[in-house]
Formats: sequence, structure tokens, C-alpha cells
Amino acid sequence: MHIQINTDKNIEGTEELAAHVRSVVEKSLEHFAERLTRVEVHLSDENADKSGTHDHTCTMEARPNGMEPFAATHKAANVHLAVDGAAQRLANKLRTRFGRLDDRLGAARLPFEDEKA
Repeated sequence: MHIQINTDKNIEGTEELAAHVRSVVEKSLEHFAERLTRVEVHLSDENADKSGTHDHTCTMEARPNGMEPFAATHKAANVHLAVDGAAQRLANKLRTRFGRLDDRLGAARLPFEDEKA
């Protein structure tokens, strides 16, 4: 899974920020890593130098193998909280989508189903 990080002109794309983003994405989406080709992370600060409760935005777009991309957005008071929130929302969307797909394909089975036969 390749992680691509994009920032707007108001956010300095430091290596520390990139390391934090990579860490959060890898930890949040580790369960889906083999099913994803790329995750794009877009960070923006709507108010530039002004502070506000929800002026930092993180949008994450996951690109699953052979499927349409999924995106999740979260706004927060700082970049780190925005990244954490977007990663959690994206993980929830992927869990739901892959869970439904696996159920339909018969991949999701309870461990004791084989014992009943």
C-alpha cells in the first residue's frame, strides 16, 4: 500500500508530519493493506494563520484493488486530530464495504460452522 501525502499552501509538509500521517494510516488500515493499492491524504488549513475549532481538514482516499475509491473527511482543531479522525472514518467505511463483499462471496464464516456438520 502506497501512501501519498498532499498539503495545501497553508500547511508545511515536514518530515515529522509525513511520518505521523504514515504511522496513523498504516496502523488504522493495516487490516486492509493487502487489498489497497494506494491511500492519498490531502491536508488543508482553511483559515491559514487564524485558529478555529474546525479549520484543519484531512481527506483520505483509499484505492482498493479492482474497486472504486473510497474517501473520508474529518475537520478538527489541528492537523493531527484531523488525520486521526479521517483515518478512523476511512477504516470504518472499508470495514463495512469489505465485510459486505466478503459476506456476499461467502468468505465471512463463523469459526464453529464447520463443527456443526
